[in-house]
This record gives sequence, structure tokens and C-alpha cells, in this order.
Amino acid sequence: MKDLTYSPQSNAYLASYACFPEKSKGRLVKEKLSSERSEFSRDRDRIIHSTAFRRLEYKTQVFLYNEGDHYRTRLTHSLEVSQLARSIGRILKLDEELCEATALAHDIGHSPFGHAGEYALEEAMENYGGFDHNAQTIRILTKLENKYHNFVGLNLTWESLEGLAKHNGPVKNPPRALKEFNDNWDLKLNTYPSLEAQTSAIADDIAYNSHDIEDGINAGLFTLEEISELPVIKTIIKNLKSKTRNLHSSILVNEVRSEFIKHMIKDVVETSQVSLKKNKIKTIDDVRDAGSLVINFSKEFTKELQVIRKFLSEKMYHHHKVQIMTRKAKRIVKELFDFYLENPGTLPSQWRKDYKNKKDIAINIADFIAGMTDRYAFTQYKKIFDVDYTNL
Repeated sequence: MKDLTYSPQSNAYLASYACFPEKSKGRLVKEKLSSERSEFSRDRDRIIHSTAFRRLEYKTQVFLYNEGDHYRTRLTHSLEVSQLARSIGRILKLDEELCEATALAHDIGHSPFGHAGEYALEEAMENYGGFDHNAQTIRILTKLENKYHNFVGLNLTWESLEGLAKHNGPVKNPPRALKEFNDNWDLKLNTYPSLEAQTSAIADDIAYNSHDIEDGINAGLFTLEEISELPVIKTIIKNLKSKTRNLHSSILVNEVRSEFIKHMIKDVVETSQVSLKKNKIKTIDDVRDAGSLVINFSKEFTKELQVIRKFLSEKMYHHHKVQIMTRKAKRIVKELFDFYLENPGTLPSQWRKDYKNKKDIAINIADFIAGMTDRYAFTQYKKIFDVDYTNL
């Protein structure tokens, strides 16, 4: 690959359109540079050592934590996304540590019980400024996660925060929590994010497209025979069976997942390389002004993915077993929110504040509930309402 420049902090040759840590816009509160780590590796390390990151172990991806030990959680999902982002970033000669940092932190703002919990908080906060998990990620990293005496939050670099704020593209109408921070430090929300952030976003898609197939089969929501009719998967299974006979079903499922990931990465890399050349991307400014995402799937493969996602939606996300737990989860979050809103004095001492109005109370409660793990939310619900959640 041409136009490679050595980055002393990254200790690697990067493409001209990559984010160079030595060219970072810095941190909101200035800090002395480290002689051992790049600015982006320091961000990654702070994220890994944060309390919010550890909580992801007991936050739902699709299945609740008590439904089995082998299903993905927000933590294992984030680790898979990180590995995929680094792999793609390495091929495209991007800064791997920035890819990793944004990948590891991308789900930190999620509430308990996956999307069910988020929907419940969105409804609860409708009259109090709203709730958005991406914006909540920024709020946690810049305000709620306090571990250092010199600054509030983790004091991450501008590039890490920019990537987390708009990894899916420009944000025209920023949610409350994001707008609050952006008014303090402009993340250029009207432009496209770095390629490192875009890589993390596509790695998120690759991860859940592949592991949801494995988790769905292991949960008995659908079978190998059913997915063998899906685009791409059909060819993968046919090729695997032609090469090896009498594979145990669990081995075959894992091999399918692995080959599917390889196929997606190959499509992303080839499509992105064409896009880089077509759009004459030479610098990070070219990336931000590109007018569209540079890192993406091809149009042909996107159509095939739509068929797979439709299958997963029907067979998994809307399966009656998942829907039953979704209804329970939404009920728990909503009733906890309503209870604390009427009884703010019952919040844990560290969450009690002097409030100016009911909106302040609601925002504080949303912060509290969004940070809960599934099991903590269950425990609080049982403690308050004196019922066994398994019988709801």
C-alpha cells in the first residue's frame, strides 16, 4: 500500500488517511504525554479499567445473563468487536489502538436488558430530554465515570470521543446528553468520523451478524437446516460439507460462523479500498468531508445481509421466548424509573442530589438505571416490590 508514514507513537507505518496519535487534537484537560504509550492506547486502557466497562459482563446482548453461561453478553460482544476492528484496521493501515478503543467503548451507554431496557428508558424520558445509548456513552465517559483527581470523566482524546459520538455518520440532531458535551467541546458532529471509528462500527455489524447465528442455534431458536437456505451461509455450509464429512453439529456451527466472518471482512476491505480510491481519500480531512461512509459492505452483499437480518429478526429477536423476557425487562425498567421518580430519596446515597426540578431528577434516575447490570436491576426490583422476578 502506498503513502505510508511512520507513526512514532503507534510504532507502525500508517496510511495517510489514518488518525496519527501524535497529531491528536488532545484532551479537554491537558495532560503530559506518556513516553511508553500512544495517546490512543491510553484511551483504550482507561476504558478497560473503567467501572462501566466491567459492568458489561452482566448486561444483555440478546439473552439475559441467567439464561446460560455460553451466550454473548455486552462484554464478550465488545471484545469480539474490538478484535474484528483491529483486524480490519491492520489491513487498511489504520491506527489499531484507536480502532480498539472505540470498539471497546461503543456499548458502554447501553442500559440493562439490551434494547428492551433502552426502549423502556426512551419512553420514560420522553418528557425529560430523551435517552439515547450512544449519547449516554459520551455522558458516562466524560461525566459519570470519575476515577481521577485532575479531571471529570476519563478525559479521553478528541478522536476517541468523536468516533463514539458519530461512528454511524454525522449527527444532525444530537440527543440531550451528546449536545450537552458538544456545547463544551465541539466534536464536529456535522462531518463523518475517522476511518478507525467507521471500522469499529462495521466490526459491530460483523460481530452480531455472526454470533447471533451461533447463539440462536445454541438456544434452539432455529436450526442449521434453516440457515442453510440463507445467502452466503448456504455456500459456506456446502463447501464445508464437501471438504469434511460427519462433522459434529457444534463444530459445523462454529466453522460456519468463522467462515462467515472471513467473508464479511473480505467484502468490507475490498469495498473500502475501492471507495478510498474512487473518492481520492488522502487525508483525515478527506475522510470527514467525504459525503458518505468510506468503510462499508458492498451493495451486493448488503442485499444478502438484509435477508439474513430479516431471518434473525423473525426467528430470534421476535421469537416468543425472547419477547416474553423483553416484556418483563421493559416492565422492570419502567416501574423502577417511576418508583424512583416519585421517591428520589430512596436512591443510593451517592445518587442523591440537590435537584432544581423534576427533569433533573429524571436525568439522574436515567443515569442510575442505565448503569445497572441485568442482575442488579432484578435485585433492586425484587427489593422494592418484594416479588420474585422469575414469577413475573
